[in-house]
Amino acid sequence: MGVRVHFPSAGIFPPETSLDTSVRHRIVDAFAPPAGRFRFALAAALPLRLVQFAAALGLYLSFEWLSFLHEFEGVPVTPWNPGLGVIFALLILWGPRSGLLLFAGVVLAEWLVVDTRFGWGMVLAVAATIALPYTLAAAAMRTLDMDRRLQRLRDVVILLLGGTAAAVVVSLGLAGLLVLDPQIERIEIGGAALQLVVGDLIGLSVMTPLVLRLAHARFAELRELPGSGVLPEILAHLAALGIALWIVARAFLGGEFHYFHVLFIPIVAAAVRFGFDGACTALALTQFALVGLLHLYGADIGVFTEFQTLMLVLTATGLIVGVEVSERMRADRLVKAAEKTLQDMRANAAQAARFTLVSGMASALAHEINQPMTAARALMRSAQVLLEAEPPDLPRAGSNLGTAIVQIDHAGGVLRRMRDFLRRGRPHFSTVGTRELIADTLLLCRHDVQARHVHLEGMSEDDTHFAADKVQLQQVILNLVHNAAEAISGAHIASGRVRVSAHRLSEPERIEFRVADNGPGIAQDYEERMFEPLNTSKHEGLGLGLPICAAIVEAHGGRIWLHNGTPGSTEFRFTIPLDQPQGP
Repeated sequence: MGVRVHFPSAGIFPPETSLDTSVRHRIVDAFAPPAGRFRFALAAALPLRLVQFAAALGLYLSFEWLSFLHEFEGVPVTPWNPGLGVIFALLILWGPRSGLLLFAGVVLAEWLVVDTRFGWGMVLAVAATIALPYTLAAAAMRTLDMDRRLQRLRDVVILLLGGTAAAVVVSLGLAGLLVLDPQIERIEIGGAALQLVVGDLIGLSVMTPLVLRLAHARFAELRELPGSGVLPEILAHLAALGIALWIVARAFLGGEFHYFHVLFIPIVAAAVRFGFDGACTALALTQFALVGLLHLYGADIGVFTEFQTLMLVLTATGLIVGVEVSERMRADRLVKAAEKTLQDMRANAAQAARFTLVSGMASALAHEINQPMTAARALMRSAQVLLEAEPPDLPRAGSNLGTAIVQIDHAGGVLRRMRDFLRRGRPHFSTVGTRELIADTLLLCRHDVQARHVHLEGMSEDDTHFAADKVQLQQVILNLVHNAAEAISGAHIASGRVRVSAHRLSEPERIEFRVADNGPGIAQDYEERMFEPLNTSKHEGLGLGLPICAAIVEAHGGRIWLHNGTPGSTEFRFTIPLDQPQGP
């Protein structure tokens, strides 16, 4: 049993927390008054919130200590602020009331990391100046309904623009506070403000997307890659990134900065291959490695700021390329899922359609089997009488037995055709004759069509043989014939007729099947969408019969179309090319 508890006074964590309440909570629910139950739940949740608070605050201070390389009059101005990026992600995830976490972190960082010379009043003012704009920016992003998973380009642009606006406001605010100190020159304050903006922006653009993606445990693009190929690819990308960093470092030692663009190659490659997740990971690795190299080689604040400004451009490029690639990957996944669903629907609908026809064909089956079996029984009874006669008429008895065998074989053929039609499986190409195909198909549906008082006939100009899946082509003809018979019956046409024919055409060589009827015709507004799924002119239709027919014909390399939709002369046609590979 789980209970959702709301803490209106809690400001640094999500407003709702799921608690696992078992025996203790059931006892409280049963015996404690409402106020007592609330105090008990608050006490149970308090340690969890304290742990979350302490962990987030400790992470922020750790990043502040690692990234604190430069200091300006008691204010950290290092152009690399990863702790802010982490806390800003938590502001987006947990809500604006968690801005107290950033406020407390700045206060503790000024005391423990920076060792500021300012008094507590100035420290609190600095903390408020930093915490308030970022809290308002995070609240604005939540108001704009930004997807925290950053799955769209729109969400990434909102994040970057909102972070930029907040960083500029914070920089101006801190510059205004420093102006109050007469010992600091305004020129120095302007340079520090620029460095602060760059540091905050690079921290936000590198760390915030990474934390947001980790918080939602996405990495769908990586999970879709083949397991055997992921590790070598990752190692190859890491090697390329290491080579690019080595080139940049060697150029820096020689006093050159223009080789920084080499880093674009592994970053963009990771974004193109692995999408937004790959871009976020590659950018974080690059940033940490670059900061480490600059610190190792003793880069001053000016050089550091120049590299971080270039890194900011690289980060924006990598994030935009990565999110665009991820959007395309998701679109491809949706298309594949839709195609698979449609294929399953077609297969299931075809199966359902075949079994739906069973009820109508059952009487036809009984009728078709009854005739040869009755004739065979009569012939064998006659042969028995002839054999018992004195003298026995052996020639006539033998002739009757031979004819009876033919009738029994005919009954077996009817059963076999019914079994093949109902069997579902992969398309099986074999050699099919047009006359046999039409005759067997009409045999399956003749009784049902005649029960609607519709005359059914079939013909083929010549017996052309070609490669096709006989059962699937039977499905196409049966669907067209049944549609025609239903339309004629629904329109109460007294002398309805359906005619199935096959014609051999040239240039290119193909077989053209025609199903014509004298029914009520096809409505003009339905003609344009009749082969689209879920479009039907029947009151109880599913709109899948004609799309299935189109899919079967197209799988054979042909096409199907409405040749004439006018009342009294409706005609569907479909073609099958003669250059199909011959089956076994």
